[in-house]
Amino acid sequence: MSSRKAESIHAIVTDPPYGLKEYTEGEKTKLRSGRGGVWRIPPSFDGCKRSPLPRFTVLRAQEISALRQFFREFAQRALRILVPGAHLFIATNPLLSHLVYLPLMEVGFEKRGEVIRLVQTLRGGDRPKNAHNEFTDISVMPRSAWEPWGLFRKPCEGRVQDNLRKWKTGGLRRISATEPFLDVIRSAPTRPEERALAPHPSLKPQAFMRQIVRASLPLGKGIVLDPFMGGGSTIAAAASIGYESIGIESDRDFFRIAMKAVPQLAQLRTNGASYADAQQKLSLAERPGSNSRPAGR
Repeated sequence: MSSRKAESIHAIVTDPPYGLKEYTEGEKTKLRSGRGGVWRIPPSFDGCKRSPLPRFTVLRAQEISALRQFFREFAQRALRILVPGAHLFIATNPLLSHLVYLPLMEVGFEKRGEVIRLVQTLRGGDRPKNAHNEFTDISVMPRSAWEPWGLFRKPCEGRVQDNLRKWKTGGLRRISATEPFLDVIRSAPTRPEERALAPHPSLKPQAFMRQIVRASLPLGKGIVLDPFMGGGSTIAAAASIGYESIGIESDRDFFRIAMKAVPQLAQLRTNGASYADAQQKLSLAERPGSNSRPAGR
C-alpha cells in the first residue's frame, strides 16, 4: 500500500486481523497444531467440525494500544491510495469494532454506517468457566448472532453526482432499480465446500461477500483491493461478479491457498437467497470483464 500510486483504488473490502494478535507467527503455529493460544478450538457438533475462533478477551492493554496504532497506519495508507468517494468495507466484531473504527475516522474517513451480517456462531453464551453447574442460568456474555462490517468513505470532491462522473465512486451499487443495497444481510456460516477449497479460519462465504463486493463499485467500474486477502474470499467474489481486484497476503501458506482457491470459489453457485434473487435481476451486459489477481509479498 505504501508503494501504490495515490488515488488508484476504487474500493477496499477486507477482513483484517482485527485482534492483531491472532495472526502473529506464534499464534498461527498454535492454530495449525490445534493447540490453544488465543485460538479456541471448538468441539464437533452433529459430526460437523467447527472452525477455530480467536478469544479477543485475552488482549492486554499494551496489545490494545498496538491494535489502535496498527489501524491508524492502515487508515493513513488506505486514505492515500483510494480515489475520492471510494468506500471501505472492513470486518470486525462487537468487542473490538471501536478500536478499528476510531483510527479510520481520526485520519479523515467518513463513517457511513455498518453492514450487519446476521450469522449464528459459537462465540459467547457460555456459563462461567469451571462454575457452569453452580450458575446454570448465567451466560458470561451474549451468544453472538451478528458480525459488524464498518462502512467508511473517503470524502467526495464536491457533490456525489460530480464525484460519480469524475471518479466513478461516491455511492453504493443498488441491488436493482427498485431495491437499494441494505445494511442488514442474512448469512449462513461458510459452507464446508468453500472451506475445503480454502481452509482459512476466517474465510467468509461467497453468498455474503459477493453482495458487499458488488455494492462497493457503484458503476461497476474500478479496482477493489483486499490488503488482508487470507483465503481469497474477496478476490473470488470480485472475479465472480466481473470486477477487477487485487489481493495482498503476507502469509505464504495462506497465499498459496488463495492462489488455488480463488478461481474455484468464483465458479461456485451461492446458497444465499438474497444474492441469488439480485443476480437474476442483472443482465450479462451489466457485468464488466473480470481481471482479478492475488499479489504476494
